[in-house]
Amino acid sequence: MDFYEVYEEYYDRVRKFILATVKNRWVADDLLQETFLRVFQNLDHLRDQAKLSSWVFRIAANLCQDYFRSAKRSPLTCEAPPPETAPAAGSPDRQVERYQLSLWVQDLVNRLPEPLRQVIFLCDIKQESYQEAAELLGISLDNLKVRLHRARKQLKAMMADKCQ
Repeated sequence: MDFYEVYEEYYDRVRKFILATVKNRWVADDLLQETFLRVFQNLDHLRDQAKLSSWVFRIAANLCQDYFRSAKRSPLTCEAPPPETAPAAGSPDRQVERYQLSLWVQDLVNRLPEPLRQVIFLCDIKQESYQEAAELLGISLDNLKVRLHRARKQLKAMMADKCQ
């Protein structure tokens, strides 16, 4: 597979992954460009074409980790309280309520440490298989399960704390 085929196939998915990780379009665009630059430079060194997807996403994940490590950034913490009323299911108020709730949950996920946030994103939001997520993150399947358990437990505790 040549570079342009890889670029066409993975561009959108890698961009969504990076954007969900760093939460900043400008940074995401820079990291996306760097990801595909590294893919271009090292595509000839890839031994197993069957692991192309994992390899591309591993590059992106490593660049995101490097970004947080070097910038010592933490995700923004703006609090959106959960809605207080329950309008009819199809009403515009209900749609706004769902949107606000979604933003609130996203904010809580963003407060998780990076390794926990990554597993929540891959397993619960992107719905990757555990095996695929473990390969993308370069960790064992058991480690992924432990991180996912901790992430869900921490998220549940944060939700319980905010709802009281």
